[in-house]
Amino acid sequence: MLLKTLTEASGLSGNEKEVRDIIISEIEPYCTSLKIDRLGNIIAFKEGKANSKRIMVTAHMDEVGLMVKEIDSHGLIKFLPVGGIDKRILVSKPVLIGEKKIAGVIGAKPIHLQKRNEWSNALSMDDLYIDIGAKSKEDAEKYVNIGDYIAFDSEYVEFGQGLVKAKALDNRVGCAILIDLIKNVEDVSFYAVFTVMEEVGLVGAGPAAYEVDPDLTIVLEGTLAYDIPELDSHLVPTYLGGGPAISLADRTTVYNHKLRDRVVEIAEKNNIPYQFRKTSMGGNDSGKIHTSRDGSLTTTISVPCRNIHSPVSVMSMDDYKNTFKLAKAVLYDFKEGYNGF
Repeated sequence: MLLKTLTEASGLSGNEKEVRDIIISEIEPYCTSLKIDRLGNIIAFKEGKANSKRIMVTAHMDEVGLMVKEIDSHGLIKFLPVGGIDKRILVSKPVLIGEKKIAGVIGAKPIHLQKRNEWSNALSMDDLYIDIGAKSKEDAEKYVNIGDYIAFDSEYVEFGQGLVKAKALDNRVGCAILIDLIKNVEDVSFYAVFTVMEEVGLVGAGPAAYEVDPDLTIVLEGTLAYDIPELDSHLVPTYLGGGPAISLADRTTVYNHKLRDRVVEIAEKNNIPYQFRKTSMGGNDSGKIHTSRDGSLTTTISVPCRNIHSPVSVMSMDDYKNTFKLAKAVLYDFKEGYNGF
């Protein structure tokens, strides 16, 4: 399955090659043109019927993870974060290091040896290490180098009633949906852009948007779900099973309300369940895209994911399928150009 292949691939910010190669192999036969820019963004064009507006659909390829910063005398590896990671999720997680994917596990002082005041505080990253089974620094250096990327070692698993557990659902779900759009949308011209380094500051999106200069942009994402019983509904960003999440505002964008309302109309017209992303926390590539050149009207449509930015994110396949349906319906609605402004 494509989503399994994408989520199990390693593609941290600035090191997206493995993911990029998978995507290129999937989309190249379906694209009118395809290029890789200097940063590593994929900029593809799928020609259909002529549009009066230039449409771009984007998804970022990168995931959060870690990087080797030091190897101590015992052969234990110290690391720094790549992207936003909650340090509380790190202890005892298996990881894969570097191009050779050397297996390791994140360790810490055992709870038996911790002082009582340490029990109630999350250990800092400086207190953690990765054990690869090396006997010494010299032994570890045979396999690992400073600057090597460290990815979580996590398998794609389907469980429960239509749920999926995997790493990097943010944003391999968006990549998989965009790949399917390229394969299945025939009579709508659009640019498909897979960006790099979103997790470390929306780095790839600005240059890509400058290159394409879109009038309209659909950003496909995996976004945070926190649907636990203790929270009041107004505090829940999105619900698993509630359908694709349409963004209202986030840290980098206040979304155009007319375009947002049009997306809602399209969902209702096509009987596609939807919900609103009810938080302004976080951001996505829209933050750079909507201010590029003369600007681009943007909408973000996301698949809700529990435990985001962790090795065990969870999503609903129904949400995934309905997000694809909505993105496809929006593209077809805009095939003659969007003239609502």
